[in-house]
Amino acid sequence: MARIFLSYAREDAAAAQMAAAALEQGGHEVWWDHQLRAGSRFSWDIDAALKRAEAVVVLWSKASVESAWVQDEAAEGLEGSRLVPVALDGTRPPLGFRQYHTVALTGRTAGAGAFEPLLAAVEARLSGTPSSPPRAPENAQAQPAICVLPFANKSGDPDQDYFGEGITDDVITDLSRISALTVIGHRLGPGSARPELKQLAAELGASHVVEGTVRKAAARLRITAQLVETATGRSLWAERYDREFSDIFDIQDEISHAIVEALQLTLLPHEKTAIGEGRTSSADAYDLYLKARALWPAGAAGDYRKNEEVVRLCTEAAALDPEYANAWALAALAGAELRFWQGRPVDALAAADRAAALDPKMPEPHCVRALHFEELGRAADAQGELDAALRLEPDSWEANRTAAALMFRTGDIAAAVPMLEKAVAVGANDHSSAAMLVACHAAMGDDAGLRRGGQKAVAYAEKYVICDPANGSAFASAARGFAALGEPDRARKWIRKALNVDPGNLAMRYSVAATAAGFLDDEGQALDLLEPFAEAARFVSHLQLLKLDPGWAAIRDGPGFQAMLKRAGKRVDALALSG
Repeated sequence: MARIFLSYAREDAAAAQMAAAALEQGGHEVWWDHQLRAGSRFSWDIDAALKRAEAVVVLWSKASVESAWVQDEAAEGLEGSRLVPVALDGTRPPLGFRQYHTVALTGRTAGAGAFEPLLAAVEARLSGTPSSPPRAPENAQAQPAICVLPFANKSGDPDQDYFGEGITDDVITDLSRISALTVIGHRLGPGSARPELKQLAAELGASHVVEGTVRKAAARLRITAQLVETATGRSLWAERYDREFSDIFDIQDEISHAIVEALQLTLLPHEKTAIGEGRTSSADAYDLYLKARALWPAGAAGDYRKNEEVVRLCTEAAALDPEYANAWALAALAGAELRFWQGRPVDALAAADRAAALDPKMPEPHCVRALHFEELGRAADAQGELDAALRLEPDSWEANRTAAALMFRTGDIAAAVPMLEKAVAVGANDHSSAAMLVACHAAMGDDAGLRRGGQKAVAYAEKYVICDPANGSAFASAARGFAALGEPDRARKWIRKALNVDPGNLAMRYSVAATAAGFLDDEGQALDLLEPFAEAARFVSHLQLLKLDPGWAAIRDGPGFQAMLKRAGKRVDALALSG
């Protein structure tokens, strides 16, 4: 007998009851919640049941994929490889969960044997052999699962890497709009080797792989792409495009439609028009946006110089195409980082409002609005904006990392954890969220989670600094990771590196100060490192971090920290009154 946690949306309560009964009849102990789930807090009784569970069964449906609560519980199931996904109505799992074999119960009733595939999948997960799912009926046709690998830059110029990354992301976006496909984006990250086909099939459940190359020179493009069957290594389709740069959007459309044709899929009427939706009409604006987007993940971790460049590039893109919602949204995100971490007089809200007006389906503007509402002390409005962002795109890296940061600043550490787990899962080597996970697991006394977070923080940060040796935030994340792994000397070494390469980065200084205080027991260094941040503090979010970040627990009551906190509080209050 095993302990099973059953996660579902309240709209699927009848199916959940049948699944629970089947699991109990199979000899398992099932924990499932009969009550309406409301609010944003991660309930302690649910948290305890999740931690005890040996398998986490998630019932994916049209309702549950939009539930932040179900997504949080599924993210917990990723820890320890306990997740057993079930599809109730043919709905695909959200991004970040599609690499797991999903048991299809579409159209099943409560009759005898109806839940045998679920029981078999649970047994396989418990036995440690989840890669051997129950055999589907002979007449069942498996939905193709496509892994899109990054298009390799063949120009010979590393500065052109951004373009291949942009093409890759847009191909993933286009293919993800096709309901007959499961699409898996596989980010390699700096310095990573390309995986073998058999590895992708085994680890991600990919039946097919899309790969290609990009060569961009002045106004000319050469793009190659091919669709490969992982089981046989056979190329089902391949093409080379020698075109003008202005033809980039036509090439992307042709790639997506060729893949659909090669797999003999039928597009639904709305899917035919959805491919290519939301693009700019300007190839030059698109190029500027891709350059900015390539900088953003590193910039989002507190690199103010990259954020400045992102704002500049997106402003130029929006000048070429004032209707380019993506450019406005990214400018808003980077501007918010500059405003709330560096105190720059940037009006990020105006750019966010412009993006939302152009494309109401975008989650990013809601994230920026949430930060502004937080600054005004309107916590309920901030949470409402984040809820809206997660409803629009539950797998949004931006929405999850922003929501996690807000929960962290309010002291709700347990609520931040699943959102950070999601951000790490869907982000590309997101060392910053991994470092925050370290702080959360330390505060919760979760030694296993602390170690996992530390390993990720080190691995992701090391990949970044190989290609960007001036990334102070990445050095800070590595320092936190090494400290969590019990290597204080290496942590101190990486703190010194962070300060040497980027001494003016306030976000970095805050991070390494918290590491010195919370993991290295060095109050003196922590206060010295924190002083520039505390003296520059001007927002409510800054004050909340100083008051509630568990990283300061060891020094919070000391006279040095209290004096620093008092000065920061007076400054924030004075600025609020003057504003």
